[in-house]
Amino acid sequence: MKVAVTAEIDANEPRVAATPETVKKLIGLGADVAVEPGAGIKSGILDSDYVAAGASVTQDAVAGADIVLKVRRPLASELSRLKKGAIVVAIMDPYGHEDALRALADAGVTAFAMELLPRITRAQVMDVLSSQANLSGYRAVIDAAAEYGRALPMMMTAAGTVPATKVFVMGAGVAGLQAIATARRLGAVVTATDVRPAAKEQVESLGAKFVAVVDDEFKAAETAGGYAKEMSKDYQAKQAALVAEHIKKQDIVITTALIPGRPAPRLISREMVVSMRPGSVIVDLAVERGGNVEGVKADAVTDIGGVKIIGYANVPGRLAASASSLYAKNLFAFLESLIDKKTKTLAVNWDDDIVKATALTRDGAIVHPNFKAKTAA
Repeated sequence: MKVAVTAEIDANEPRVAATPETVKKLIGLGADVAVEPGAGIKSGILDSDYVAAGASVTQDAVAGADIVLKVRRPLASELSRLKKGAIVVAIMDPYGHEDALRALADAGVTAFAMELLPRITRAQVMDVLSSQANLSGYRAVIDAAAEYGRALPMMMTAAGTVPATKVFVMGAGVAGLQAIATARRLGAVVTATDVRPAAKEQVESLGAKFVAVVDDEFKAAETAGGYAKEMSKDYQAKQAALVAEHIKKQDIVITTALIPGRPAPRLISREMVVSMRPGSVIVDLAVERGGNVEGVKADAVTDIGGVKIIGYANVPGRLAASASSLYAKNLFAFLESLIDKKTKTLAVNWDDDIVKATALTRDGAIVHPNFKAKTAA
């Protein structure tokens, strides 16, 4: 059983899919691990670190590999190097990329999308979205503080008092909750909003104040899987009015709202941006899906009327060493469920809920129910 770890082709992707720690564990499961040269360098991992862990470092790492570990979906040039039947595990970003899914199927690989893991207890240790979103929420506050021209905590000095910074977090999922916790640790006064009723208690448990229109629609605004539902136009208008008034008084706003399979909802209009005081900062963590903020630009800091809008893509990658460490552990936990520990061979249980939820392609076909019909159409 050969496992290959690739170097990411995308120059803007510094993460890597395995670390020396997980390489040792994979070898313990009976795998021969091959790593492409320089795969971990942007995450602070040298080729010699992989060799010391028992892996081989070779340009032909993927040749004949049974399992290929990646961060992002393989491109056509990478698929041509994979053997038919190989298992490819990555963050596949399948929504809206039907051609890419068809290419995966045509290449004959078995593709697993880590971001499609079901929200069940057994899958928590594999949850890529949560591990990476945690880092995004933390980094959002750090990036905002770096661009903001004032200190975050209240400071009482002989020369006078510096007031605490007001931080507003929109979306209290994993990233939002980490942003709240980080801003609170730095001494800011924090408020937050979310359309899910369960978020109110979570926000308040972190010492932040919850801001939302609480009506019957709000009380039912959560899917069985724990995701936010898309709200009605009427509710959106009421919530927008409340938020618009609140945003005027804020120094830093962090938006984190994403709906699986859809463009990011627009939370902040240009009018809301210009209503903020010059020197204020907005961080948009949804820029890769179109952004929550009107005027945001990917991988740029935009200035609108003296308000800075930060739109960095791949925010977890801005903490590459930490992100790679967590991602590699997620992948190992997933692979461990596909391997028979007694025989040390691949033994995929195609009836397993985790396998069924994440498998995109198999035997030359797109098998995931969410994408099979769309691609056929």
